[in-house]
Amino acid sequence: MFTKPISGLSVSETASILNRSAGLDDVREIVSSILKDIKQNGDDALRRYTLQFDRATIREIEVQRSEIESARKSVDSKLISHLEKAAANIKAFHEAQAAKSWIKEFAPGLKLGQRVTPLESVGAYVPGGRASYPSTALMTAIPAKVAGVDEVIICTPPGGDGKVNPLTLAAADIAGADRVFRIGGVQAIAAMAYGTETVPAVDKIVGPGNVYVTAAKMMCGTAIDFPAGPSEVLIIADDSANALFIASDMIAQAEHDPSAVSVLVTPSVELAAQVTLEIDRQLGTAKRSDIIKSSLENAAILTGSLDECIDFSNRFAPEHLEIMTAEDILGRIKHAGSIFVGNYAPVSAGDYASGTNHVLPTAGYGRMYSGLNTDHFVTKSSVQVIGKEGLDGISDTIIALAEAEGLHAHANAVRVRKK
Repeated sequence: MFTKPISGLSVSETASILNRSAGLDDVREIVSSILKDIKQNGDDALRRYTLQFDRATIREIEVQRSEIESARKSVDSKLISHLEKAAANIKAFHEAQAAKSWIKEFAPGLKLGQRVTPLESVGAYVPGGRASYPSTALMTAIPAKVAGVDEVIICTPPGGDGKVNPLTLAAADIAGADRVFRIGGVQAIAAMAYGTETVPAVDKIVGPGNVYVTAAKMMCGTAIDFPAGPSEVLIIADDSANALFIASDMIAQAEHDPSAVSVLVTPSVELAAQVTLEIDRQLGTAKRSDIIKSSLENAAILTGSLDECIDFSNRFAPEHLEIMTAEDILGRIKHAGSIFVGNYAPVSAGDYASGTNHVLPTAGYGRMYSGLNTDHFVTKSSVQVIGKEGLDGISDTIIALAEAEGLHAHANAVRVRKK
């Protein structure tokens, strides 16, 4: 972690902070090899890679219904209640954003509209490895089901014993997932993209993951949500903010993964110093300290005017953006996956229980992609219901433009209807 004025950053330092997708190039060769192997060798290759990467021997790739039910019973009832509360909030938020079909008469005899159709099948990747993420099972399967997807499958890595974390299975069940498979990493993305003897190919793959998973999603040739991972937060804060809160949020982000990124931009040099001291203090008692310390090597605390802070944030296009400023600057934010406003709006709220989705574009892709939402699980077809009167009203325009493009048969298709 380093502290510098925004205006004092060198070109290379700025590029290093802004370009978070550089690691993808380093893994393309191995990812390509695994994708090809799964495509050719199916379940056998899945078992081989699960042994190699997860150190688990698996016979049954699919988690059976009896195992899911047993897992749910084994989870503490209070945790089940919390999962159900989070699920209810996530469902309510995504129901509010769901698109609906519509049709409207724009002129006599000319009705136009949009038909919203759910995808038939979706594959959701739920990470494992350093930690289990039952919350991601909720975040991926619930909006898909709200959108009306027929079949939602989940792939998630097993532990060394070959079993999936019971909490993840319970969350998948609460979320309404139809099938769960005990495979992770690149091999899981490949299985959902191409299909194997056991895992069905899906129409679209969603969910976050490490650099290997992200590269696999981008290379597999199947529709995906967006590049999602490794995780990141950028915080804009002024001297009205609480250094304890900021340091806690940066450390929370850092515990995800050694490649996670935490950035603070602030007009207050004093706040920057306080946050640095608070991070050092909290590191002394933090769990997962090895991961946090490694991740904080990617962190930065930058100072500058509030205008410079906002401009830097818009260039960074963070996955998570926290705003802790006395001035209301929300209207000046252009690019961010999910925005958290106020001293009492930590990223953790959106990660688990507020109801918004935590599957978000990273590495600057927030400039062109929206976070996971119900639109990712549907197609939208335009609809035209045109009578003779409606066609008559636009026929001259159609004929003129078609002939101007040299497409005389197009013009004739309208002209024959005018007779």
